[in-house]
Amino acid sequence: MTRKDMFPKGFLWGGATAANQVEGGYLEGGKGLTTVDLMPTGKNRRDILLGNVNSFTPVEGEFYPSHEAIDFYHRYKEDIALFAEMGFKTFRLSISWARIYPNGDDAQPNEAGLQFYDDVFDELLKCGIEPLVTIAHFDVPVNLVEKYGSWKNRKLVELFETYATTLFTRYKNKVKYWMTFNEINMLLHLPFVGAGLAFKEGDNKLEIQYQAAHHQLVASALAVKACHEIIPGAMIGCMLAAGMVYPYTCNPDDVFAAMEKDRSNFFFIDVQSRGEYPGYAKRFFEDNNLSIEMEPGDEEVLRNHPVDYIGFSYYSSRATSTDPEVLKNMTSGNVFGSVSNPYVSKSEWGWTIDPKGFRITANQLYDRYQKPLFVVENGLGAIDEVTPNDEINDDYRIEYLREHITSMGEAIKDGVEILGYTSWGPIDLVSASTGEMKKRYGYVYVDRDNEGNGTLKRIKKKSFDWYKNVIATNGEEL
Repeated sequence: MTRKDMFPKGFLWGGATAANQVEGGYLEGGKGLTTVDLMPTGKNRRDILLGNVNSFTPVEGEFYPSHEAIDFYHRYKEDIALFAEMGFKTFRLSISWARIYPNGDDAQPNEAGLQFYDDVFDELLKCGIEPLVTIAHFDVPVNLVEKYGSWKNRKLVELFETYATTLFTRYKNKVKYWMTFNEINMLLHLPFVGAGLAFKEGDNKLEIQYQAAHHQLVASALAVKACHEIIPGAMIGCMLAAGMVYPYTCNPDDVFAAMEKDRSNFFFIDVQSRGEYPGYAKRFFEDNNLSIEMEPGDEEVLRNHPVDYIGFSYYSSRATSTDPEVLKNMTSGNVFGSVSNPYVSKSEWGWTIDPKGFRITANQLYDRYQKPLFVVENGLGAIDEVTPNDEINDDYRIEYLREHITSMGEAIKDGVEILGYTSWGPIDLVSASTGEMKKRYGYVYVDRDNEGNGTLKRIKKKSFDWYKNVIATNGEEL
């Protein structure tokens, strides 16, 4: 299959990871405890993701996959060499806040943590790979949760600005692509993951979430301001967990419900991109009797420092209905609940597989914001089998990616400006939602199971050479 001239020259092909899902070394090099270090595998994980946190230290008898993850902390040179072999133009990674400021409010940054990322960036640049850095990817130092209540507290705006400014100053000659918060809208769906929010009985959870959202939005705008001042020519974006919501029928009630669900996610990007709170959000606050505290100057900061581009993840579309009978048939797709859509297939984890939805979503975002887009996550989580000859024939992954990359190319032909594509988990990593290893995304297999057993050996899958050729031909050969 060829797609000549579908992708522009200089298109940034690569892969994406998060510090907490690959690094390990969870207290090495002076790193502090971070929120994900409190998320075990198993039955207690979901409760913690939602903010029902009973302990701010790891509990004996629980298994915490982030503590070792896939040991990128010690093996980054080996892994980057594999990315270079595939021909990556860019590699999206995140920085662990607690590696730089172990407690989040330290007077001085941790030099060992700063040096670690210096070494990683040097290795990437040596291989001709452009770093794309997420400043906060589901990552808050635990001390900030205990001491301040995390993002519900205005203090975190100041602390995040200090953290971001430290990064820009240190890496201004090495990193020119940045993002502020990973999937910022996840704050509404998994509040402890998205913003380190832990709740107690009697809390007005919705008000706390939107207050935290306001603080993150102001912090994001201040990071944009600092980035532009410290690194002239850099691009700094936001990131949305995207995937449009279809109305289940053409009943106007279903159409309106789908619009409202889309807006609950667009809200964050509307503010980050357009620089002001949309009218529908103000009505939502009023209708739900939410009192969101804003300081003088906040509106000006938001207005004057919008993002340069829109980063987004796309795994699946969703559907909604106002019919109680239809609502009985729900599926969980990437955290977001969805009415089961009879027109699309599903992955082993119940996520809808909808390549056309990718094109629709890209067009929807570009029509709405008229800013460049960056596809920073897309991929298929699946169970991979290793043959006795150490082969992994992941044709299902190739097919998923082929169809989605084709759809992305069609969006570009529609006139959508897309900077690049970093598929999720180019090397197998710990699942953010379930903590599993068996839910694999990579072109590179990592010998590790859900209980932490295995040699951590890296093995190339069939998709490795396929993606290598996609990059080499700039998407012409899929």
